[in-house]
Formats: sequence, structure tokens, C-alpha cells
Amino acid sequence: MRYYYTSDTLIVRGNFRAASTGIAGGVERATTLFNHTVPSGFDHADPARYLQNLASSWGYDQGYFGLLTAVPMRHLCVLQYDFITVFVTAGVTNPNPDSDPVRPHTINIIVTSRQGLSEGALLETIITATEAKAMALREAGRHFTGTTTDAVIVASEGEETHTYAGTFTEIGRRVYAAVLRGVQEALDRQEGRVVRKRPSYFIFSRYGGDHWVEWQPEGCPYYPCHFEGQVCDFCYCPFYPCKDEELGDWVESLSGGRVWSCSRCTLLHEPEVAVYFKRNPEATLKEMKKYRVSLKDHPKK
Repeated sequence: MRYYYTSDTLIVRGNFRAASTGIAGGVERATTLFNHTVPSGFDHADPARYLQNLASSWGYDQGYFGLLTAVPMRHLCVLQYDFITVFVTAGVTNPNPDSDPVRPHTINIIVTSRQGLSEGALLETIITATEAKAMALREAGRHFTGTTTDAVIVASEGEETHTYAGTFTEIGRRVYAAVLRGVQEALDRQEGRVVRKRPSYFIFSRYGGDHWVEWQPEGCPYYPCHFEGQVCDFCYCPFYPCKDEELGDWVESLSGGRVWSCSRCTLLHEPEVAVYFKRNPEATLKEMKKYRVSLKDHPKK
């Protein structure tokens, strides 16, 4: 799974088995998931055609699920909990039909898993995510459980590993926790209680006790973790876990298992390589490594 964003769109790419409750939703194979910001007052006669035109303009006219929101992408929250990654944008100006219809804010949730889900587990994950969203609103003191236009996409890759996804399962517990925190944080940003200039990234950490950590490049206590002048735009690598032993290593985890460590990899911290990747977000890891070699063979003067 790979993801990147522009000023108005989150794009998630992979080889997914996916389910969507959004426009033109359903259950099918998909290679692209996206969440796109529309202008306030957006009113299109055919939203499905609008999504199709968007996807076609990016070259993704087959195998996609898309969502629409009026929330700016700078308020996007990305949360990683082991093999689960959750993307949330949230606005609640239309919780019921009597609310202002010209401000189409909504709560959009995309859940991705690096471990495969059965079709039943895909659908159950939608329930788990919705339960977490409702709890987040309740804990925020809201008297409603969602807006009139909320949508969820769930997508998984790999061989089928999970048959169920309720809150007592390993996957359901992670999804619930990530969505609960994600909706709360996304609302804080949309409503101005927390100000960020770019999307926010959270990772579930077990160091010093289980807790969520928001990573920000400004004031990072670990800088420089590789070398002075490194670029930190990709602190959480879009290729992780690449399992490329030229770049990283398998290490023993605190729980006794093996996890992929990229602590010695500097690939996306190198300024020119990072610039290239920003310009070519679909580039493969092989292409990025080849580009780095070309820089060494033909250094700029």
C-alpha cells in the first residue's frame, strides 16, 4: 500500500480487496482509493460521474473507490497501528437534515490493512469503524452519531488472514482505536482547536506504555537521526516494510517476534531523492534506488 496527497486529494494505491459505503460503492477489487475535497456549496447532478472524471484525469479510470468532502486535506489525519493504517477527514456541520445544506462537510474514513480480510471481515470492519466514530462524537459531547453523508472504505492486501473484525479481534481492536483517535483529532483540526499546516501523522507506540504519538518535523527530538541536513518529509516511509536487505534489517521486537527495521536507511532522507519522489509519487522502490545511484554516478557540480 502506498499513499500520497495533493492540496485537495488523498490517493491510496495498492492491490486491494475493498468495500465502500460511498458513492458508487460496493465490494470489489481496487487499485486506487481517494478522498477529494470539493468547494463549499458543491452540488453536482451526478456525483458518480464526477468521481469517474476525477479518476480518469489521474489515469485511474478502473478499479477505484472515491469519497468527497468539503474538509481541506491539510486537516487529514493518518494513523498507523501495526498493520492497520486509517485515514480520516471530519466535519460535522450537517449532522441532520435540518442543518445547513450548502456546507457539505462529512466524516470520511478509509481503513487499510496489510493483512488480508475475508469479505465478511471487510464488511464487519465498516461496523467497527462506525462504532468508533459514534463513540468519538459522544466523547466530544455531540448529540448525534454521524452526519448525513458519512462514508467508509475498507481495503486489505495479501492472503486472507482475518475472518472476523469485531472489536474483540486483533484487527478490530486496532481499527477501533485508530478511528476513535482519528475522528477526535480530525475534528480538532477542522474546528480550529489544533492548527497544523499539513496533514497529521500518528503512530501507536509501545515505548513507555501503549499510547498514540503525533510526529511533527518541527522540533523533533531525534533530529538528525541519520545526518545533518536530512529531509524529514518521509519520516514514516511509504515503502515500509520494504524487506529490502540492502536498506534495512529484521530485528527482534520487545514482544519476542521479528519486525522490519529501517533505522539504517537514508534513501528518502537524501534531499535530491526526496524531491524526485515528491515529483514522482508513483515511483517504485527499485526506481528510487536506481535514481540514487545515478546521482552518485553523475553528481551535480
